Amino acid sequence: MQDHGFLHQALIYLAAGVIVVPVFKRLGLGSVLGYLIAGVAIGPWGLSLVSAPEAILQIAEFGVVLLLFLVGLELNPTRVWQLRKPIFGMGATQVLLTIAVVAVAGWALGLSPKVALVAGMGFAMSSTAIGLATLQEKNLLPTPGGQASFSVLLFQDLAVIPLTLILALISPAQDPESFEWMATARAIGLIVLLIVAGRFLLRPVLRYIANTGQREIFVGFALFLVMGIAALMEWVGLSAALGAFLGGVLLADSEYRHQLELDIEPFKGLLLGLFFIAVGMSVDMGLFARTPVLVLSIAFGIVAVKALMLYPISKTFGFCGRADATLFALSLSQVGEFAFVLFGAAGSIVPRPTLDLLNAAVAVSMLSTPLLMMLYERFLAPRFLQVEERAADVIDETNPVIIAGFGRFGQVVQRVLAGMKIKATVVDHDPNQIELVRRFGSKAYYGDATRLDLLEAAGARKAKLLVVAVDDTASAMRIVIEARKHFHHLKLVVRAYSRTDAFEYSEMGVSTVRETFGSALDAAEIALQDLGYAKIAARRVVTSFRRHDEQSLVTQAKHRKDTKKLITLAQQNRQDLEQLLATEAGGKS
Repeated sequence: MQDHGFLHQALIYLAAGVIVVPVFKRLGLGSVLGYLIAGVAIGPWGLSLVSAPEAILQIAEFGVVLLLFLVGLELNPTRVWQLRKPIFGMGATQVLLTIAVVAVAGWALGLSPKVALVAGMGFAMSSTAIGLATLQEKNLLPTPGGQASFSVLLFQDLAVIPLTLILALISPAQDPESFEWMATARAIGLIVLLIVAGRFLLRPVLRYIANTGQREIFVGFALFLVMGIAALMEWVGLSAALGAFLGGVLLADSEYRHQLELDIEPFKGLLLGLFFIAVGMSVDMGLFARTPVLVLSIAFGIVAVKALMLYPISKTFGFCGRADATLFALSLSQVGEFAFVLFGAAGSIVPRPTLDLLNAAVAVSMLSTPLLMMLYERFLAPRFLQVEERAADVIDETNPVIIAGFGRFGQVVQRVLAGMKIKATVVDHDPNQIELVRRFGSKAYYGDATRLDLLEAAGARKAKLLVVAVDDTASAMRIVIEARKHFHHLKLVVRAYSRTDAFEYSEMGVSTVRETFGSALDAAEIALQDLGYAKIAARRVVTSFRRHDEQSLVTQAKHRKDTKKLITLAQQNRQDLEQLLATEAGGKS
């Protein structure tokens, strides 16, 4: 296949991905594992359709760079600063501890101290591509465990320079006296330069490019920007992925952030898939066939060792939940692509047979992560989350109003009441939301308002009003039923997600606020004004519409289970509404 041109190779890569990945997605195994297996299938040890994976791997690694750039766009500098403890604390602990444990184990098994140290440095690194891609695919990156994993991966990129320095110092081919310690200074200088340029230069340039009106030029400049930063980072010995991440962070608050995401996402997806295929092709199945027990023992041994070390590390640094700690341990348990680079540079230290064995173990460890994450998502996470159900907070106040649910809806209600000096007891079932609002100075309690004992503790027997603002319709209905059954004096105001929900509450005689109804009417009023209607006419139309719709909702609620009757009423209401609004609209100004 190596004699064929680019077109033939591109067809093979695309066909492998298109055929294998959908099958793995349908089986619930994830796209990352699908790409890896596709690479094994078409590689030198599979169907031999491609015989030189190293060539395509150099190009495909740019997918990892683009992935880090997009992750950086999601994090502004303030957020990165907030992650400094897990980045430098957890990251340094993980890298140093893994190097020490693997080096000691390797030395105990008969490796020379230098070879054992090289193995430890390589195995300490995790795969940024596989870890982040798997977390993103399963929507686990925003979780505490996902953020901890990202922080450690970022530190590992920072650790590339010191590890490379150590390798150079212990290599017999290197003279320690000739080592350039100025490399570190150049790296720091470049980072400072990028920060300054990003703040004062990048945005004006992006504005100039965007004003050309040529989207292809903007896309080209976006790719040039990422590649340029990555190349500069590699020039000073830093990770290209780290440079791309830094570039993304500098543009996280830019007005062009979303356009950059839209333009780069397709390139990232294709190149990242190609990277995984190339990794799959690089697996030495011949070595695996000759010594399968040894390769599997090393691969799964290092995965187990890393996972067992990562779990207590996460606990030590405050990620106490079993679900988050397990996610953190599994997502970083594999060995990363940097190990290939480091082992390749250690040819003068490590014998060739040992290098081949280590590389095979690295590749197999990469294959393990998608499978482990699938097991976590299906079996471990539900069990852990059920066990970790947090006990409700002790509510130490009684107020005239109780607000159940403190998201974007409940917060507005609370702010209005607070402005009128009316105190409210706020309860929410999302622990992350509780911690967030407490940081902003609001008092809120964790608890499930569907439980009668929680409503009792919140003071429902003495309160005058219960505002049900939870975002789950089934939970909201349970709260209303419990309140109507046990607290007859308590007035209710309920957030309804849809007209169907409003029907049910109306039938129960509960005051209902449709979540987007008021804001939609505000938008309609502005739209009428922009279309030339006088302000007073637009207001009159919207007011009449609101009154008519609320009256029709009460009528329709009586027939909510009779679809034919509802359709007839809806058609009649449309005709009545047209006649009503025609008389209300005084015409355009």
